Amino acid sequence: MPKRIVYWFRNDLRLHDNDAFSRAMADDAQVLPVFVFDPRLFTELPVIGFPKTGPFRANFLIEAVTDLRQSLREKGADLIIRVGDAALVLAELAEDISAEAIYASKEVTQEETDTESDLSKRLKPLNIDLELFWQSTLYHVRDLPFDIARLPAVFTQFRTKVEQEATVRAVIPTPERVRFVPDVPAGDVPALSTFGFPDTLITDVRAAVAFHGGETTALARLHRYVWKTGLIKTYKETRNGMLGEDYSSKFSAWLSLGCLSPRQIYSEVKRFEAEQVKNDSTYWLIFELVWRDFFRFVALRYGTRIFKPSGIRHDFNKKWNHDIDLFQRWVTGETGIPFIDANMRELNQTGFMSNRGRQNVGSFLVKDLGTDWTWGAAYFESLLIDYDPSSNWGNWNYVAGVGNDPRQDRYFNIYSQATRYDERGEYVKHWLPELAAVPADQVHLIYDLSATEQAQYGLIQGESYPLPVINPEKWTKAEKHR
Repeated sequence: MPKRIVYWFRNDLRLHDNDAFSRAMADDAQVLPVFVFDPRLFTELPVIGFPKTGPFRANFLIEAVTDLRQSLREKGADLIIRVGDAALVLAELAEDISAEAIYASKEVTQEETDTESDLSKRLKPLNIDLELFWQSTLYHVRDLPFDIARLPAVFTQFRTKVEQEATVRAVIPTPERVRFVPDVPAGDVPALSTFGFPDTLITDVRAAVAFHGGETTALARLHRYVWKTGLIKTYKETRNGMLGEDYSSKFSAWLSLGCLSPRQIYSEVKRFEAEQVKNDSTYWLIFELVWRDFFRFVALRYGTRIFKPSGIRHDFNKKWNHDIDLFQRWVTGETGIPFIDANMRELNQTGFMSNRGRQNVGSFLVKDLGTDWTWGAAYFESLLIDYDPSSNWGNWNYVAGVGNDPRQDRYFNIYSQATRYDERGEYVKHWLPELAAVPADQVHLIYDLSATEQAQYGLIQGESYPLPVINPEKWTKAEKHR
């Protein structure tokens, strides 16, 4: 009987540039590709009361798995799908087919590594190996010019070192055919209702992008952004936009599940630079991939510290409130601060928010409301389609001042940010239609409107739109005294 390998797909839901999957097929081995949906990832979180994985993320994952199955079928194989405890399911499958090993992509954060450990323990008495391969980052961990214990504390230092002393490995070709282990029931792709959600997910028509999970859509998005439209040429100038499909690459959603390889993006950008133009924008897209790497290596370096209120700095001096009502005002976009509310409502209706929005709502929750930042990080984990544990929790460490930010007093003046990035109030009005009649120069200052002016614009604060949860005059006063 030929050598048999179980391949455990995790956050690498693609066939292109998949080193681990390619290695599983080496020596003409028969491969059993498997994906396991773990119901524990969809349970409700205590106290704050929302699911760990919400409907937008769940739907995107289901789409990505469905697409991967179709791609494997086109290669003469299939994707075995199960719902349950991944370690238990995989060990049983490996034993059933007399596999020599299970191959998979290496992860770095606690829940994922706990599952790896559990699986390894189950496989040992079966004399089955577990082989894990690093393939989630642009720069391979073994190619870093320093030990992970000496990871630079500041991103700029990290970037400088890797750009000068490391190289990006070549993209692994997509396999032509997959030699498949026969006679294993494939299983069905679960419906959203399997995890407690309505089977039909309705995304708001105002969404910036109609995200659809899977490698096929990911590669099409990459081709469109780089080659078809050439939008990459203006990435740096447009990346802080807030309305529409094209103000940023939107690659993060597909990167989060590994539907798109960072090295594939890098390869296409470098080819574009060679054939079309090389400028600050083409560099800046790669720059953002390096940021993503940094957070992944931070998670590897600091482990569970990125999930704790004290953060990677072990800062126990910062105190956070746990006012659930105040937190819910933030969650629902009912803070009475239009720029904050618009961003939160976009997240709630679509599962997406711009980078600029994330920085502002995060700063507001932490610095203005004083709320436990881990609640905000957990809410983003539930809602964001592009949720990645390292990037999400790493960024929240940064916002809360317990992470890698060299400026621990970093603070966002929400009024200044709103008037800079939404000067005409178009974004706010897009998501807060109750403010549609308010003039552009007043929409970010609605708390200054008299009762007569409010009536003129069809607005009654405290009824049709909430009163602010804090006094926002500090922002405008600060601006006037600049």
